[in-house]
Amino acid sequence: MTLAMRAVTLPSGTQLPVLGQGTWYLGEHPATRESEIAALRAGLDLGLTVIDTAEMYGDGATEELVGAAISGRRDEVLLVDKVMPSNASRRGTVRACERSLRRLGTDHIDLYLLHWRGRYPLAETVAAFTELVEAGKIGQWGVSNFDMADLSELMSVGGEACAANQILYNLTRRGAEYDLLPWCRERGIPVMAYSPIEQGRILDQPAVLRIAARHGVSAAQVALAWALRADGVAAIARSGDPAHVRDNAAALQLGLTDQDLAELEEAFPPPTAARPLELL
Repeated sequence: MTLAMRAVTLPSGTQLPVLGQGTWYLGEHPATRESEIAALRAGLDLGLTVIDTAEMYGDGATEELVGAAISGRRDEVLLVDKVMPSNASRRGTVRACERSLRRLGTDHIDLYLLHWRGRYPLAETVAAFTELVEAGKIGQWGVSNFDMADLSELMSVGGEACAANQILYNLTRRGAEYDLLPWCRERGIPVMAYSPIEQGRILDQPAVLRIAARHGVSAAQVALAWALRADGVAAIARSGDPAHVRDNAAALQLGLTDQDLAELEEAFPPPTAARPLELL
């Protein structure tokens, strides 16, 4: 069964489903490979068609796992990948993308991100992204872990085509709400929230557990529904277990009440001043 899926709109007009599948740490252990492939395919069956990966994950093993999972189903997937900053020179970015394409077993990546700021000038990376778009090897490009200063610099070197910014954002990491999220909304740049349940650390928080019990749902669904409440925000939830993927997908059907949101606001206060962007 495919669940009803909301979407945010990329600057190009492409619809980005608000809930996707992350792959950090997947593909690193042969004993769990089949379960992880089954989890990604179960997500596709449920309409979780965004699959996010990176060349850094498992030194490429994760991309190979994703390639196996999407084999025969590539046209269903909005594939997101990331280039490491150490590879993000103009020539290095192109070569990294080509290596990723081989591991993924595909001829294009839908959304290609710079994983975080590094030593290479942003203008070089932007030029490489433009070259890859023109060659049809990527559809669009964006960034990850970019704070306000990074985004401002990006815009000054031809970064107007930036399609998304993927950042750490969840109930316990709300700093981006002060300035970064409003800045991105004003410019129509969606934010992709990674680690929306803080790698499981949110799941034992009393307020989250109380609200989950009230609705008869899991704590993970409450955390995901909270992240998805925000305009212009999509979330990437990782799981290598098909049952957990189904549980995550059910968050799309959870509507948090004003009371729920007020309790979460009290337990996890929003920022009152600018903060450095947090990373995992």
